[in-house]
Amino acid sequence: MRAYSTREVAELVGESQQRVRAAARAGFVAPLKNPRGHFRFSFQDLVLLRSTKALEQQNLGVRRTWRALRAVRALLPASRPLSSVRVVAAADRVFVRENNTAWDPESGQTLFDFALDNAERSPASSSGHPAAGKIVSTDTADYWFERGLRLDRAEAHENAAAAYRRALELDSGHFNARINLGRLLHTARDYRAAESLYREALQLHPNHSVAVFNLGVVLEDQGDLREAISCYQQAVLADPDLPDAHYNLARLHEFRGEQMLAARHMSRFRALTRDEI
Repeated sequence: MRAYSTREVAELVGESQQRVRAAARAGFVAPLKNPRGHFRFSFQDLVLLRSTKALEQQNLGVRRTWRALRAVRALLPASRPLSSVRVVAAADRVFVRENNTAWDPESGQTLFDFALDNAERSPASSSGHPAAGKIVSTDTADYWFERGLRLDRAEAHENAAAAYRRALELDSGHFNARINLGRLLHTARDYRAAESLYREALQLHPNHSVAVFNLGVVLEDQGDLREAISCYQQAVLADPDLPDAHYNLARLHEFRGEQMLAARHMSRFRALTRDEI
């Protein structure tokens, strides 16, 4: 099967090489690496990146598209690639179509197929969402989590935090609501509360790289460098290609005078972030 280099994919998709590599590191595609450590993409990777580009061109924006695709990937079984489902845009939302239904990957809400067809043909409703009256919407954790996301994006942080708390009241095991609430409290410098939420998240998913990385940051902000280093080390074990964790390890090891360890992690950070020749 033909393998494509980062440069070839960038030219075929119409994106920069940096964006293509970022998509691979984020897990939207799963390229192999050659002996020199350069990505080699499959045809399915190419198809998926073209779809991503098409979604971005429908005024969804880069972050919105990638957030939605990350949610799709999290909901699919590990053995099932993103390219196995049809991801479409309707007004300002992303949906996954399967058989006679479609679902919103960020909220878990379901639409009947005819509702999505109408949404794809019609402008957004006054509330900003297509076919809003036909979306199954109840007082569920996913509903409040989605509401929190929207408020978060609008920088209404206090209201977003309240929405995430409501999601957790309805579902104490809602991992993403706990992470997002922790991030908001962390930003507000409520370090102890943020730490508690991150630790609770890790009880749900012990090897989640983002959760343990966030815990490392909040511990570092509280001056506990030893535990912060331990968290960053756990983060790179869970995801060896997490550049921020390598950078933080390099910085803290250098601060402690551990030059060899600092150099090792800084080299890895540079390898993950440099442009391929």
